Parts: sequence; structure tokens; C-alpha cells
Amino acid sequence: MLDFLLTSDALMALVTLTLLEIILGIDNIVFISIAANKLPEHQRTKATNIGLLFAMLQRVILLFFVSFLVGLSEPFYTVDNDWLTIGISWQAIILLAGGLFLIYKSTSEIREKVETPAHDKNNVKAKVIKSLGQAITQILIIDFIFSIDSILTAVGMTNGLHPNHNYTLVLMIIAVVISIIIMISFANKIRTFIDRNPSMQVLGLAFLILIGFMLITEAAHLAETEFFGKSVGAIPKGYLYFAIAFSLFVEFLNTRTKKNNQNKVT
Repeated sequence: MLDFLLTSDALMALVTLTLLEIILGIDNIVFISIAANKLPEHQRTKATNIGLLFAMLQRVILLFFVSFLVGLSEPFYTVDNDWLTIGISWQAIILLAGGLFLIYKSTSEIREKVETPAHDKNNVKAKVIKSLGQAITQILIIDFIFSIDSILTAVGMTNGLHPNHNYTLVLMIIAVVISIIIMISFANKIRTFIDRNPSMQVLGLAFLILIGFMLITEAAHLAETEFFGKSVGAIPKGYLYFAIAFSLFVEFLNTRTKKNNQNKVT
């Protein structure tokens, strides 16, 4: 187990996944803050921290469930004709559905952030919260909605790194725990940074489109799909890590350039 966690692929996946979990969790933090701010001031920090800790537990449970389904790799139905061959398994179904969901969710989120950025915030503000229990319940509901793409992202980033699904499950849990701890510790600073650099969150959503496409190809590969005699190959994870790292580097240079230009103007 330790040998796997210390490999370059596992460490790269851990760092990249943790970073993505934080970027994609910004909306989660914002909505949790809105829910907690409806309480008396002395209960707000408590509600936020308890809510995030329960959220972490909720995500770990979901990871176990999704990882179990992804581990069901034996085909229960086979399609075999002149132009298509595919072994349908629960693993392939989960990965295919997850990929389609990520592409749909991320494109919808990008459109919403561009056209109606305050829509979701207004919905959360409209909720009536009168007690600590109600706030924590609201936080759990909010986190469950945001957990789905988070869990699918984790699966997409780690699936295939090791033949033993328990090893990749541990890697995903570590990334989720680290990201939640960072969000609890630096929520305000992270939120301020994203507010100043909103393109970072759009970039994170764009990564989900990439991960969603990779999940779809992974599903086809693991199902041993063949179109007209041509098999579908797996996309090496290194391509994904490089694309994400390169995009973040370009965004960092863009942010620094804008900041330097603003300093020259002032």
C-alpha cells in the first residue's frame, strides 16, 4: 500500500485531485457560509465546521459505494455483432454515466456562471434557517449536491492507477480529507482568492469536461469495446495531469501579468 502511495503517479494524482477538490469546492464553501450566516454569530463557525466534517464523512461513504460499483467489472451482458462488440458491466455503466454527468454538469455550470451568476446564491438565501440543526441539515444537502461531481472527479483521476481498487480508494479518501481540512482552515482566504480570480473556477469546471470525456473512453476500454474491429484504447493519466498542470501554469502567468499591469497603472 505504502509503496503505491509513494509512486510518482499516485503522488501526482493526489496533488492534482486535492487541488481540483478545493477549486471545485469554492461554491460549496460560499453556500455553506450563506446558510451558516443565518444563525446567531456565536453559532456560525460551529455550524460551518460541523457541517464540513459531516460533509467529509458523507463523501467518504459515497466513495466506498461508488468504488464498490466500479469494482464490479465482470460483464453481465455482451453485445456482439458485425460492427459493435461490448461487454456491459456495472463498472462500464458507472463510468459512462459519470462521464456524461460531468460533461453535462460542467457545461451547465459554466453557462450559469456566465449568464446568471447569482441564481444559486439567491436560492440558498431564500431558505429559512432558525436553528443549528437546520443549518447543519442544509449544509449536508448542499454538500451532497456538490459531492456527486467531486466523487466522479476522484474516480476519473485515480481509476486504473492500480489493479487493486482498495489502493485507489485510500488515495481518493486521503485527497478528500486533505481538501476538507484545507477548506476548513483557509475557507475565507480561498474564497477571496477565487473572487479575485473567477477564471480559476471556470478553469476547474473545464477540467471536469476533460475528466468526463476520459471517463467515457475508460468505460469503453474496460468494456473491451470494438467499433468495426477497432478497439478503444485507454487514455494515459499522464496526459490529463500534464493538461491540468499546463493550464494552471498559464492561468498563473495570466494572473501575474494582470496584477503587474494594475500595479503599473496605479
